[in-house]
Amino acid sequence: MQTTVINRKQRADIAQETLAILARGNYMNQHGDEVSIQDSLTTAKNASVHYLPEELQQILLALSVGERFDTAISVSNEGCLTVARRMASEDGARPLCLNFASPKNPGGGFLGGSEAQEENLAKSSGLYPCIAQMTAMYEKNRALQSCLYSDDMIYSPGVPVFRDNDYALLDHFYHASFITAPAVNLGALKKNDPERVNEVASVMLNRVNLVLALALQHGHQHLVLGAWGCGVFGNDPGDVANYFLQALSPGSVFHGAFKNIAFAVLDKKNTGSFQAFETRFKNNANNQ
Repeated sequence: MQTTVINRKQRADIAQETLAILARGNYMNQHGDEVSIQDSLTTAKNASVHYLPEELQQILLALSVGERFDTAISVSNEGCLTVARRMASEDGARPLCLNFASPKNPGGGFLGGSEAQEENLAKSSGLYPCIAQMTAMYEKNRALQSCLYSDDMIYSPGVPVFRDNDYALLDHFYHASFITAPAVNLGALKKNDPERVNEVASVMLNRVNLVLALALQHGHQHLVLGAWGCGVFGNDPGDVANYFLQALSPGSVFHGAFKNIAFAVLDKKNTGSFQAFETRFKNNANNQ
């Protein structure tokens, strides 16, 4: 959990420092040593892929799960990268994080000092240039009349992460992969397009399945998920937890498909998000 309290102006300054680091391809750590991220950043940017909805549906339909595992599922009141860093320290782990994306702006409002999950990722890693180049996804969502948004997603492998939870620069960076995908904006939908609210559950469940299919397509067995769309987009944490639970339950194609799934549900203001996920997954484990 983040321990240092910083304001919007400080967060915006950190974002600018991150952009400078990404432009240089290196940074100075706390010991005065130069740490180069250039090769990792270039590789991650070049290997990032924008997947269209029809491509993702085809991946889901053609999915073949090989080895099945006794999946370890955990829920913690921590940030995404705190969990990813811990995973990355394990031998052979290639953590894949779900980026709770803005549908219209890469990195959300991180340059202006906003602080949600995507903004945290953008300030702490090389993710921003990987997704900012995928202009077609953002243009599509800007043009849509509905806040259901599209199923387009961006996969970015092996992105260098170089800040800790308080935005201090790490002595040594680590790698995490990301799927960048927006949730439905339920709050805006209720206000502007209420007749389509009844579509939200099916759209979100399908989108969860597409995220999991894309993770498997790229060979990931360690995932960091969370309260997707439960901030300003207004989705109920219990509903979102249920979408993931349904996709991972016995009888589903994804049951046992992953070694480790961690739900990082940082709930600084005790809004009930962490409790909702913990309750649902704990109850599910007790009933299996």
